[in-house]
Amino acid sequence: MNDHDMRIQNLIRRFAGSFVLVSLALGYWVHPAWFLFTAFVGVNLIQSSFTKWCLLEKILYRVLPPSRANAS
Repeated sequence: MNDHDMRIQNLIRRFAGSFVLVSLALGYWVHPAWFLFTAFVGVNLIQSSFTKWCLLEKILYRVLPPSRANAS
């Protein structure tokens, strides 16, 4: 796995962790229905572990170009 792939994987973990924490806070302080978003993130993480497909990964690969160090 090269540096670009590792950077993408780290970003996916940050997004997932942030989404879980934000949705837990919203579920606690705003409305309990936000806990469904927490469940949605969890289901997508489990799904991607089996299928090796993640929409966020596809988006990040298109948006983030490889660093110049990987170009050589």
